[in-house]
Order: sequence, then C-alpha cells, then structure tokens
Amino acid sequence: MKKKSTDFMVKGILLSLVLMVISLIGGFAHLQFETWFKWFPTIIQVVVIIIFCIQYGKQQTDGVTFGKVFGYGFKISLVVSILMIAYALLSLFVIFPEFTDQALQQARAGMEAKGNLTEDQVDKAMEITKKFMQPIPIAIFAFLGTLFFGTIASLLGAAFTKKSEPEPAIFKDNP
Repeated sequence: MKKKSTDFMVKGILLSLVLMVISLIGGFAHLQFETWFKWFPTIIQVVVIIIFCIQYGKQQTDGVTFGKVFGYGFKISLVVSILMIAYALLSLFVIFPEFTDQALQQARAGMEAKGNLTEDQVDKAMEITKKFMQPIPIAIFAFLGTLFFGTIASLLGAAFTKKSEPEPAIFKDNP
C-alpha cells in the first residue's frame, strides 16, 4: 500500500513562499547585492528539493525508482519556477522598483572599475543590459534559472534516495 505523500504542488508552493520571504528580507535589508546573498535562495532551493525527494522516497512502498523520485522533484521545480516568474516581476516592478536602476549602476561601476573597456564600450554594454531588464527577459531568466537549479536538485535528490523494489502483489490489499 502506498503511504500518503504530500502533493508536489503543496511543496512547490511552500518552497516558493520561503524563497519569496527570503528575497523580501534581502530587499528590505538591502542585501540583494551582497555576493553571499545572491546565492542564498538558490542554496535553500536546492537543499529543500533534495530533502523533499528523499522524503518522497521514504513515503513510497510500491517501488522507489530514480525516475519516480526525479519526476517528483522536477514537478516541484516547475511549480516553483512558475511562481517565481510572478514574484520576480512583482518584486522588480512593484515592490522594489529602484532595484533595476541600482543594478544598472552597479553593473556600470563594475565595468568601469575593471578599466579594460572604453567609455563607448561601457555605454554599449549598458544598452544591452537595459534590454535584459524588461519584463519578458526577466520572466524567461527567472523561469530558466529556477528550473535549472531545481533540475540539478531533483537529480541529486533522486540519486541520494534509497531505491526499492515494488511490493509483491500477494501482499497488496485487493478490493
């Protein structure tokens, strides 16, 4: 008999909410440009998806395979990726509208500090950078970035989960 496992949708929503709260804390505490903080939500996402995959494997009794566990983690990643698109757009254009200008200023300062680009090259690079700070590119990068790390986490979670054979038919409850 199959043990009750939490729906991937619920876990995806919960993880998304955790990531959103972390991002909000970082935004209000002005940590979003700190190197360590840029990776903090990603690390949380990866660790939590691995834990969810391992939990899922422990809850199953009808055969735990790499594919089943990976699929479960990947579905969680899809839910998180879709919700993070909405949050990224809301965050950048409503909650923290100043972030875009700050990011552009920091990018310019970084290019100028390296000293290997002329002023004209910096201006051209900034024009390209501004094109990526529009809603569609932001949505695409939010989705792909979140899904990429979620897929890696799902692969790791499936690899770390103990596999088992399906329960023999004679032991299953027959209605």
